[in-house]
Formats: sequence, structure tokens, C-alpha cells
Amino acid sequence: MSRIKTHVKTGDQVIVIAGNEKTKTGKILQVIPDKQQVIIEGVRMIKKHTRKSQDRPDGGIIELEGPIHISNVKKIDAPTTKKAAKKATKKATKKATKKATKKAAKKAVKPTEEVTSDTETTENS
Repeated sequence: MSRIKTHVKTGDQVIVIAGNEKTKTGKILQVIPDKQQVIIEGVRMIKKHTRKSQDRPDGGIIELEGPIHISNVKKIDAPTTKKAAKKATKKATKKATKKATKKAAKKAVKPTEEVTSDTETTENS
């Protein structure tokens, strides 16, 4: 039996992008790959009537999260940690300085070419 690949896993923060529960966010509690469904914390709350048992001596009505099709959820980027944010800013500044250096080098080359072309034209005249 082959394993079905999904774009989300248990513990991911997701947002519902379609259906009655649209725009609600939550953490994935369970992924059911065979049915291509996920159960999200606090989304699609259903009421289940339970019988008296040893686990629930009173029985009654309990609220549970219901499954949502996996195509109706989108993964939200987790908030970055300080270390990750620091690394990202360091990388961005390094890239910006490299780009600025490249631009400065191009500007430095262009005026010298213009000066040489000006001197050549004056000499030829």
C-alpha cells in the first residue's frame, strides 16, 4: 500500500480557504490520508450524542472537531524565531551590499569609457 503525500502534517498552522468554515485558522490535530481529510482544532465543531458508558457515566452531547477535505486548507508560515529572523536579515543585507557594490562597479566603469571615447573624438578632429 503506497503512502499518500500531503502538503500539511500534524501540528501545522493552517487557514481554511473554502467551504462554510472559510477564513478560520487553527492547528492540525490529525491527518487522514486515505480519505484526504484533516481535523483542525476549533474548526467545524460537530455535536455528537453519546451513550452512557464507563468512560462517560452521564452520556450526553459532546462537541468534537469534524474533518475537512485537505484541498480546502492552506498552510500558514509559522512565525519566525529570533535566530531565523536574524539569519534572514543578515542574508538580505549581504545581498543588498553585494548588489550595491556591483552597481558601483558598473558606474565606475562607465565614466571611464565615456572619458576615453571623448578623448579619442577630440584627437581625431
